[in-house]
Amino acid sequence: MSWVDALGWLGSALLVYSLLQARILRLRVLNTVACVILVVFNTLLAVWPMVAMNVVLAAINIAFIVRMLRERGDERAYTVLPVREDDAYLAHFLGIHRADIDRFFGQFAGGAVAGRSSYLVQHGDETAGVIVVRDQGDGVAQVELDYVTPRFRDFTPGEFVFRRSGLFRDRGFGTVFTPPGMVAPYYDRVGFSRDGDRYRLDLA
Repeated sequence: MSWVDALGWLGSALLVYSLLQARILRLRVLNTVACVILVVFNTLLAVWPMVAMNVVLAAINIAFIVRMLRERGDERAYTVLPVREDDAYLAHFLGIHRADIDRFFGQFAGGAVAGRSSYLVQHGDETAGVIVVRDQGDGVAQVELDYVTPRFRDFTPGEFVFRRSGLFRDRGFGTVFTPPGMVAPYYDRVGFSRDGDRYRLDLA
């Protein structure tokens, strides 16, 4: 196999792999890289229709990536809505994503608990995630669930929820603790500091 053939196989494999991604931003980035590789491959073979197609696909991907990155920092992109613990939609959402929730929050159990409140994180008419918080008194909030669907994990809705939504300050909280032992935490990127096996955010 020549290096040109290997390049074509690499581009094709990466293109297929990109379509398997649940995280949309990652899909677009991998798809763009695959298109660029295939542009080079088809240019070397002088297959101009395929060159043109992959150039257009790469341009479309780049346009979507730029829009997604702009939207990630846009406070208008997300809304936090309070819901009752026995809300039917909340139960439905948690049920659909139960396996993924158990993967990251093995200790979380739903149901009504004293001092607990739940919130849906909405992106337009689509639910991006769920926040469940328990009031521990003295202005301390314990996050019991901070779940984001795979589609939105590249867009850090948590940055909006914890830093800009006013969700915690408006309810009189001065300190927020994350669930202990959470798998693949992102909190250090949104202003939290490590506190034992969990993270802590002190609100100004």
